[in-house]
Amino acid sequence: MADGPWHRRHRVAVDVAIAVAFVLLDTGATLAGASWWPDRPDTLAWVVLGVQALACASLAVRRVAPLTVVAVLGVFTLAVTLLIDPAGALTPANDGNVWAPYSTVVAAYGPLFYRRNRRTAYVGLAALTFVVMRPWEPSVTVMTIGLLRTALGPLLALYFDARRRMVLALVERAERAERERHLLAERARAEERARLAAEMHDVVTHRVSLMVLQAGALRVTAPDESTRQAAEELRAAGCQALDELRDLVGILRTAPEGDRTPSVAGFPDLVAESIAVGVRTELIESGDPALASPVVGRTAYRVLREALTNVRKHAPGAEVTVRVEYDDTQVRLTVHNTPPTGRPSRALTGTGSGLGIAHLRQRIELLHGTLRAGPRPDGGFGVEATLPSYVPTAESAV
Repeated sequence: MADGPWHRRHRVAVDVAIAVAFVLLDTGATLAGASWWPDRPDTLAWVVLGVQALACASLAVRRVAPLTVVAVLGVFTLAVTLLIDPAGALTPANDGNVWAPYSTVVAAYGPLFYRRNRRTAYVGLAALTFVVMRPWEPSVTVMTIGLLRTALGPLLALYFDARRRMVLALVERAERAERERHLLAERARAEERARLAAEMHDVVTHRVSLMVLQAGALRVTAPDESTRQAAEELRAAGCQALDELRDLVGILRTAPEGDRTPSVAGFPDLVAESIAVGVRTELIESGDPALASPVVGRTAYRVLREALTNVRKHAPGAEVTVRVEYDDTQVRLTVHNTPPTGRPSRALTGTGSGLGIAHLRQRIELLHGTLRAGPRPDGGFGVEATLPSYVPTAESAV
């Protein structure tokens, strides 16, 4: 996942602080005689000290240009070495010191950790090590200290890079296991739905069928008209119950929402369904739908489906406008319809429990969202749902 602006500013601040610290450290160490500083410094010595401070300050860009930092410090070390011998322009107080600044330790860390091209990094570090060790002036102490100074950073870089790769691999494995767990849970739910459907079909359908047959027999054998009429009504109600039960069993035997998970991606399909049955519906979306987490998408889908269903039931001839706004913090869904132009059908308005909005409000409140539904000043009706964009307990909230 990409770092945000705060993380980038934090890294820059850390690198600048490290660069300032090593500028002060190398300047102090040089003046104390731990490097190339002469007993009697002249103008050239002070100029070289200033150049050393600038070279050490290049650590501020060690993440974005690690090889450049290595090259800057390597060139500076080589220049100091040449000024000492063979040029003789500088005469160090202690000939047995390493001329390279301590900043080379941090600089040598970068190429192997921040660059993916290891071959180029090894070549650059080998050149830096050669300059720092000064093998043309054999000295066991200088060569040993120089080697340790340029080897410590790469060893740490290799260790931390291996550790980072291992952590990423473990995270990926955990995410894969989590996905597999959800798939197994979905399969178990599907099997349980099929089992419930089979039991419902075997038990309830058998009993209701007996009731229908008995009512039919009573309609034929009843001695008076009122009894025959009651028997016919009972038989018709039983047949209707069987039809509704068959539809319910069909739903239980299949995956919810037509073998697809409800989400904001299904909004165009819901709108198309409304248009297909004669309801003029317009969908307006703004923002990135990917900002809505899965549980938020499922809940918003159900809100829109319930709202469009209510329009078809209670507001024939109305025009519907659906607006969806996505941002980093919330998803806002509004469904507004104009006043109806015809009378609603009793056959449609009588179906359902009348608790759809109430159940949706409870679901939305579990997600710390809000739902408002009510008449509008123009005579139409409006539904407005506001949900957080991200809900961490997505699966448990369903």
